[in-house]
Amino acid sequence: MTKIRFTLNFLAIAVFTLTVTSLTRAATRTWVSGVGDDLNPCSRTAPCKTYAGAISKTDKDGEISTLDPGGYGTVTITKSITINGGGAGAGYGSILASLTTGIIINITDVNDVRKSVRLDWLNINGASTGTDGVRMVAGNTLHVENCVIDGFTGDGIELAYTAANTATVLSVHNTTIRNCVATGIRTNAFSGGQIKTAISNCHITKCGVGINQVNGTIGSVHDCMVSFCTTGIQTAEPTAGSVVNIDTVTISNNLGTGVNVVGGSRARIARCKIFQNGTSLAPAAQVDSGGNNNIVGNTTNTAPAGTPFTEN
Repeated sequence: MTKIRFTLNFLAIAVFTLTVTSLTRAATRTWVSGVGDDLNPCSRTAPCKTYAGAISKTDKDGEISTLDPGGYGTVTITKSITINGGGAGAGYGSILASLTTGIIINITDVNDVRKSVRLDWLNINGASTGTDGVRMVAGNTLHVENCVIDGFTGDGIELAYTAANTATVLSVHNTTIRNCVATGIRTNAFSGGQIKTAISNCHITKCGVGINQVNGTIGSVHDCMVSFCTTGIQTAEPTAGSVVNIDTVTISNNLGTGVNVVGGSRARIARCKIFQNGTSLAPAAQVDSGGNNNIVGNTTNTAPAGTPFTEN
């Protein structure tokens, strides 16, 4: 009888252990809901409450999906992952980041080959006291799509590396960034690294510098609007190396310079409208023109060497 009881107890413990393991095992897709609980397994029928609660239960290269509109909290990301706020007809993930950073990305695991993060359909609100909206300090690729980033004392999106990284890519598409005291989008490779950027269909307003690509950034800005900032678009390098290519962009009503080039950097513009800024371009000798730009109505109109203020 004792042996039978021992066997039954052992089997019960084994079943319980397997059940708990099954419930806590990471999944390729997890779910969050405004009425969820972080003690849940983050399944569709038993979702978690926050992105931070779901991320530990999501596999590397997996995805966190949002079931309904709600506030899902700040999060630190240390592995390749997608956070999908839901989009039209579903949830819309909100992150309130007062006095802190909304999303920190710090992927250093050598076994994480992609080191890639995608943020989609998120509303990241700093409530005028948050530090940065999205800050990436280590990783290879960051995609930000269909997001709103608003109200930070630092940067809306910042890539700032303290070690060289020659394989970093930032892609920002269909995103609104506003009311950021420092910069809307800032990239700074430091220490001989390089960051490549592709920014398209974005509206950046009421920031210190709209787009600031410095220290080894090779960037492109296409089909965007940058307005009501102190400086519109800036590329800077203490010695040489940063280049920004600006195509079909409206740069208007910025208090200082529309396109500002510092140090040994270079800017290239084509099919741009540069209106009502303090100064259109500075210095004009470090801006190359591909033509079809409108540069009019600025307090100080400057244009690339050999071109008129209005190009046709």
